[in-house]
Amino acid sequence: MDKEKYRIAVASSDGIVVNNHFGRARAFYIYEYEEAGPDLLEVRKLPPVCETGEHDEARLKENVERLSDCTHLLASRIGDGARAVLEQYGINVYEIPGVISESIDKMIRFEKVNELFK
Repeated sequence: MDKEKYRIAVASSDGIVVNNHFGRARAFYIYEYEEAGPDLLEVRKLPPVCETGEHDEARLKENVERLSDCTHLLASRIGDGARAVLEQYGINVYEIPGVISESIDKMIRFEKVNELFK
């Protein structure tokens, strides 16, 4: 995937704000971002990793595999274990709560600044 195109999974309960902890999220809004801005592609319903209050390792791996076509993930919070698994799949993880479009813009600006130093 070229540097100007991103596929972003957003943990949101309402499709308006990034407001879910990764492990409690029931839906991920999948956006594709190109220079023109973000486009919503789909909403993926997934069973929460921490539904029972316990961290379910098998479910974590299944959910990450179902998000593995994404290059980035936005959540309001994410634990170190889940972050490590996502990063093993090549998914860059960000904790940027707020309005989805604004959170995506912040993430993209950060990514572009980082590209300057590579």
